[in-house]
Amino acid sequence: MIRNTRSVLTLAVSALALSAGGALAQSAPDPQATEVEEIVVTGTRVANRSRLDTLAPVDVVTAETLENRGTTELAAALAQTVPSLTFPRPSVTDGTDSIRPATLRGLQPDQTLVLVNGTRRHASALVNVNGSVGRGAASVDLNAIPTGALDRIEVLRDGASAQYGSDAIAGVVNLRLKEARSGGGLNVTYGQYFTEVETARGSRDEEDGQTLTVSGWQGFGLGADGFLTLSAEYLQRDPTGRSDFDPRPAAGGAVTARLGDPEVEQITVFANAGAALNAAWDVYGWAGYQERDSESAAFPRLSDNVNNVAAIYPDGFLPLIAINSQDASLAGGLRGQIGGWEADFSLVYGRNALEYRTENSLNSTYGADSPTSFDSGETIYDQLVFGADFVRGFEVGLSGPLTLAWGLEARRETYEIKAGQPESYNRGPLGGNTALAGGAQGFVGFQPSNEVDEDRDAVGVYAEAELPLTDKLTVQGAVRVEDYSDFGDSQTGKLSARYDFSPAFAIRGSISTGFRAPSLQQSFYTATSSVIQNGQVVETGTFPATSSVARILGAEPLEAERSTNYSLGTVIRLGDFDLTIDAYRIEIEDQIALSENITRTFSPQVAALLDPLGIQAARFFINGVETETEGVDIVGRYRLNTDTLGEFDFTVAANFNDVTVTEVPTTTSVLNPAPTLFNRQRILTFEEGTPDTKVAGSVDWDYGRWGASARATYYASVTQPGTTAANDYFTGDKTVIDLSGSYQITDRVGVTLGVDNVFDEYPDFTPANLNSNGVLGFPFYSPFGFNGRYAYARLSLSW
Repeated sequence: MIRNTRSVLTLAVSALALSAGGALAQSAPDPQATEVEEIVVTGTRVANRSRLDTLAPVDVVTAETLENRGTTELAAALAQTVPSLTFPRPSVTDGTDSIRPATLRGLQPDQTLVLVNGTRRHASALVNVNGSVGRGAASVDLNAIPTGALDRIEVLRDGASAQYGSDAIAGVVNLRLKEARSGGGLNVTYGQYFTEVETARGSRDEEDGQTLTVSGWQGFGLGADGFLTLSAEYLQRDPTGRSDFDPRPAAGGAVTARLGDPEVEQITVFANAGAALNAAWDVYGWAGYQERDSESAAFPRLSDNVNNVAAIYPDGFLPLIAINSQDASLAGGLRGQIGGWEADFSLVYGRNALEYRTENSLNSTYGADSPTSFDSGETIYDQLVFGADFVRGFEVGLSGPLTLAWGLEARRETYEIKAGQPESYNRGPLGGNTALAGGAQGFVGFQPSNEVDEDRDAVGVYAEAELPLTDKLTVQGAVRVEDYSDFGDSQTGKLSARYDFSPAFAIRGSISTGFRAPSLQQSFYTATSSVIQNGQVVETGTFPATSSVARILGAEPLEAERSTNYSLGTVIRLGDFDLTIDAYRIEIEDQIALSENITRTFSPQVAALLDPLGIQAARFFINGVETETEGVDIVGRYRLNTDTLGEFDFTVAANFNDVTVTEVPTTTSVLNPAPTLFNRQRILTFEEGTPDTKVAGSVDWDYGRWGASARATYYASVTQPGTTAANDYFTGDKTVIDLSGSYQITDRVGVTLGVDNVFDEYPDFTPANLNSNGVLGFPFYSPFGFNGRYAYARLSLSW
């Protein structure tokens, strides 16, 4: 880790000074020598502002960039492109294997707001409750939107709660859908892994993870100037296995586990439309639906396992956790003018339903009569958002118009948990045997006592102003007030400024406060299982902070997380070269975390509290974690056009990031002292679970019908922590090389061949002494995964 990030910030400030000196010494760039910059709408309400003219850093990722990646997962493609975004691939972590969260600037996944066409996207119904990066978060599933439906993605790397509301602590990801009246395209991509797996106990060759993706879109005209753009994607992926050899005698030296990507089959459809109603008003809307079936593995049960039933599985079994995810969204809106104001009214609905099944399993307390396939329950989250936004420019006699914006957002959210079939959670006829675990092996089903059906309302109003005070100085300010029916209100503000010393050089900075409301998933998630204690059936598991179990242990209703963000940056433009350097500091208070288990054996006091309730152990979500994050983002780009060798586009992007946990909760309102509520594994996951340094360099070449890309990405070592320092293991410092080449056979037909991770780079394997069952062959905290070399071919059609 960066042990003294203040030195990094000092270097960044020095770089700003050097850049200023160099840029001011240059003549202004020739306007004819630069390309038209990408226009952005995220972080500003001023029209026609480019990414290099913004008051805060914004990355623009085009659809073409996404389609040139080997992976067809949106989150993975973004992580390869945006230096401050990380997408780990957790495995053997239950539902998180299938709904994997991404992080921005090393913060929690739910501290980044995701928008679609500028409106709030709904979160997943999944809560990450196991030992992965993002534990405790309920975040947006980026992979629920296909890359083929997108025109571009804007990533605002700055706190923006005052502009957009809850969750925008680390920044904002705005997914902008295609708007096409005509034309279309089809991509067919096939790839798989060809790799040598070198684990602590030996090596083997694998050819797996076969993936087929078919993605297409078509534009249609609506009226004189309207559009309807339809897109669809089908994906089928076989699982991968990167576990080590199992050393236990009953395993016979085989690989018995399946650490890796889950098996996935999904289909996604999207529609985006807009048309003029009259000269003053437009109507627009979009709709999307995805159904994903995924299947990941739990820990293996060998033939001699006490919870195996030899009559069913004489050789043992590997439980599989299957999730059917149904994700739907529907939006409509009107855009026009009211009294000189540009008005935009929108209504957006989103829903995610996760149905859990436990396959290839059994409930050992039913013996030979146990089912082997279980309905394990369902979680559902939905939200309905109404937005009204108004923008107007006023001529005030300065260097440009005063842009005023104001509006409101009203939101209703619901969250449900539905129980599974009784055999998925019950203790059967053999349940009196304390050696046997009740419920489906691998994933215990939700019980009737876990069922919830909760909702809440939230209303927010904001005002924003942006004003060029001179032809060089622009300032922006925003304030927002939100009120939630469950925890109260929150007020946030932001002040930004930019000074252009010349067309070649500018500095920018901002200070803002932010917040993240506790999600309904965090407030009400419940999952318990039954165990035998002194001959009695008692429960253990996760309880809502407002439940009688949690309250008796001193839990309190969750409150909002709060942050203060500072940033300072520079923008340099010299002809076909541009460079941005942005330093930042993010202070977060009252972060929400999932506590460790509080067991009755901790003290007589805890036993006296839990025993009357029939509870052996309980955990719940709590406020109280405080962090400081400091870092620097650097993005440089140079475009070179030659007469004989074609066009080159060089990019170097880097993120240096340091997260420090400064405070953790140590007591509850009842327990003082309390057992450890936030242990070293959770602290180190915050501090060292994502790379403190990530540097990516790429070159894209285009010459007539030929094209090629080369990319190298360096990842600093990440720690996957254990209960003690002796149990930690590390990914190591790694560099991953990706290569691809393309040829345009005709104006409409092209082919691409590529290899990601050309040199078959892996994170350091898990030491044998820390992997007694062989399951965790590699640390799944790895920011680039742990699957090895991936080769692919793509056929592209356009019309």
